[in-house]
Amino acid sequence: MVNSIIYFIITIAILVFVHELGHFLAARICKMRTDAFAIGFGQRLLGWNKINSFTFGNLPKDFDLQGHTDYKICLLPLGGYVKIAGMVDESFDTKFANEVPQPYEFRAKPTYQKLFVITAGVLMNLILAIVIFWGVNFIQGKQIMKTTSLGEVADTTLAYEAGFRSFDKIISVNGTKVDNWEGLLNSLLIENLGKNVNVVVERNGSEFTFTAPREILSKASQQADFFPIGDTKPLISNVMKDSPAEKSGIKSGDVFLEINNVKIKSTQQVISIISSHKEVELPVKVLREKDTVLANVTPSSSGLIGINIGDAYLGVVETKDYSLGESLVKSVSNIGSYTALTFKMFGNVIRGDIAFENSFGGPVKIAKFASQSADAGIIPFLMFLALLSLSLAIINIMPFPVLDGGHFVIILIEGIIRRELPIKVKLAIQNFGFVILLMFMAYIIYSDIASL
Repeated sequence: MVNSIIYFIITIAILVFVHELGHFLAARICKMRTDAFAIGFGQRLLGWNKINSFTFGNLPKDFDLQGHTDYKICLLPLGGYVKIAGMVDESFDTKFANEVPQPYEFRAKPTYQKLFVITAGVLMNLILAIVIFWGVNFIQGKQIMKTTSLGEVADTTLAYEAGFRSFDKIISVNGTKVDNWEGLLNSLLIENLGKNVNVVVERNGSEFTFTAPREILSKASQQADFFPIGDTKPLISNVMKDSPAEKSGIKSGDVFLEINNVKIKSTQQVISIISSHKEVELPVKVLREKDTVLANVTPSSSGLIGINIGDAYLGVVETKDYSLGESLVKSVSNIGSYTALTFKMFGNVIRGDIAFENSFGGPVKIAKFASQSADAGIIPFLMFLALLSLSLAIINIMPFPVLDGGHFVIILIEGIIRRELPIKVKLAIQNFGFVILLMFMAYIIYSDIASL
């Protein structure tokens, strides 16, 4: 729980900082005055400005920044903002509504500069996603796990509810043969999103066909671990000091092959056997690099042997390396694919093919996925960050009041008619959008909590 909160704050802080930095830099380039650069909303916790340096708490109401910016961190880590002088949004001071705009104000600038500033946040999120994909593609290349076999599928999971069973080998999805893990997930959860899917599997030596319901698959598309990959073995990532495992000679990096003369297929099997043999000596067989090692371990009275363990894929992996240029092209292709998928999902939601609550995630889901991806390593976490940054860019450019896309439309209209819309009208539009957005966020958070 604590880890999830920490990773949520880190994730949001990075994405918000990058987004707002775009607005801030663009405003500075266009010589607009920026009164505040905030990470978070509400009460000012701490901040810095050129007038009184580093301070805690809110600044005095009559405090004069003398045209400088107050850089601050606020109480609620759910977003952030850059306060640009003369920009008509929910924070606009109406007492200046009838005054002539000053040269440094947003309202006084030409249309192209306004559009540049308002889209700069989205552009920065897009650039962040491209840079991450570019780096990952160059450093790691493309790793293809050549398996379509499942691990152990618990009867309490969505995968089980969809019709999958432990150690199934998937042969085809909606008539298309699959031969690797990425292709399987793409075909099942992306290409056929919003559809009932016919699946052919090899189960207990025979072919078996079933239909996975679209309702279950739409929920599954929101899970980082819909079903476990097969061809795995329980890998020991850490052995605690003075634990039964250490005393028996078990080492970090060992892979369990057998426990108590039972062949091991999953981490859950290891946990089950060890926890059910408290204070009973168990013969174990582990794989250490290329050698098979035998040992005897006695679980404690609480059914533990003092290890951290998880399923590690040990099957065939094909790796394709990319040059720096190829990595950039691939990253742009990644962006295009995920953007198309996002709009496809929106279409499915509008048509009713996917339930609304299964398509959007709030703070709880973001925290969960951030924690899971971080636990899996730096590359999975960076990929999660890139996808979330891209999602933030797409959502923000939507033509809805309060969002950057809503501001974009208003600015465009003003540019076409060559005059500013009445401030009261713009404030009414922004306030309406703000209320709707709050209701939307409340519903998403409720759905998040209800799904726990």
